[in-house]
Amino acid sequence: MSSRDDILADRLNAEPAIFKGCSSSELGIIVGVAALIWLPVSLLLAGLLGAVTMGFGIAGMGVVGTVIVMASLFQRLKRGRPDGHYQQRFSIWLSDLGLRWSPFIRRSGAWDIGRRGNATLPLRDR
Repeated sequence: MSSRDDILADRLNAEPAIFKGCSSSELGIIVGVAALIWLPVSLLLAGLLGAVTMGFGIAGMGVVGTVIVMASLFQRLKRGRPDGHYQQRFSIWLSDLGLRWSPFIRRSGAWDIGRRGNATLPLRDR
């Protein structure tokens, strides 16, 4: 059978949930985007108040708050849906805006093979 030394993580089909249903890659993206937004804004506000170093503390609290709020939002978006559902919805949304090409077939209606007329079959020699 199997030994006790097997690493169970090698047999996972998807990334495991780390925090509020988000995987580590999703949390990394949330933290990165939150830091890109909060750091300049908080440094600017703290600079206007005369205490630039206070901006790093404000940015840290903003990033933590953003991670908690966005992880809760993703948890609600992902509830009861298959893996990768919201990535597909996001791709379709970008396609609707014309910002990105989506690989999904979204046409409804009758399909046609594109031929016109009847095809003739060659006769076999007997």
